[in-house]
Amino acid sequence: MAAGIDIRGAVPADAADVAGLLGQLGYPMTARAAALRLEAVAGDPDAIVLVASGYGPVVGVIAVNWCPMLHHERPLARITTLVVDDRARGSGIGRMLVKAASQAARMAGCDVLELTSGVRREAAHAFYRAIGFEHSSLRFSRSLRRKVAEG
Repeated sequence: MAAGIDIRGAVPADAADVAGLLGQLGYPMTARAAALRLEAVAGDPDAIVLVASGYGPVVGVIAVNWCPMLHHERPLARITTLVVDDRARGSGIGRMLVKAASQAARMAGCDVLELTSGVRREAAHAFYRAIGFEHSSLRFSRSLRRKVAEG
């Protein structure tokens, strides 16, 4: 496991590091944008953002949201973001983040933890399977933004 790594709630000072990590996933953003998003999640009682840090920058982040579902007796928790710095992958930090997020979801009354992952992220899929997640569904999405007429 990752020696010297602590898992804790994200704070505004983590915004630049979180922005860098999200950029590694293909979601580039400024530190300011990350700070605004961290602030929004911090104000949501049905969500949590945890970071992995040691003696330097944040090296991992996980965000989890939970909500009641008509088809589940208890609230369902969903990992909406999970990334470990590409230089620290394979060191156990992802497992630590998922374990801490699982504990938070249990405390919120959830008994199911799920996640979605891009179809091309094969290494991530292997990691998820290795820590006990099962491929159980397909996800479909569509934009709710109005299309701007071209021309």
